[in-house]
Amino acid sequence: MGKSKSSISKARSYQEIGEYWDTHDLSEHWSQTKPVDFEVDIQTEAKYYPIERKLSAEITRIAKRRGVSAETLLNMWLQEKIGEETTMK
Repeated sequence: MGKSKSSISKARSYQEIGEYWDTHDLSEHWSQTKPVDFEVDIQTEAKYYPIERKLSAEITRIAKRRGVSAETLLNMWLQEKIGEETTMK
C-alpha cells in the first residue's frame, strides 16, 4: 500500500481507515468532500450455486488457459447451453 490510502484519515492500511471511521463522522469533514457522478447497475444480480471441488478446479484451470475468469467462462458456457435448449423447443 502506498503512503496514504485515505486523504481524510491519513491512514496507511484498510484497518487504520476502519478504525478512523469507527470514531469519526463524515460531517466533521464535509468541506473536504466534492460531488461525484456515478451509475449503478441494478439489473445485475449474482446467484451462487455449489460446485464440486474437483469440477471447480477444472473450470478454473480451463479459464486461466483461455485468459478469462472462471465466472466469465461459466457464463459463456451457460449461455451456449441455454441457447441450445431454446432452439430445441
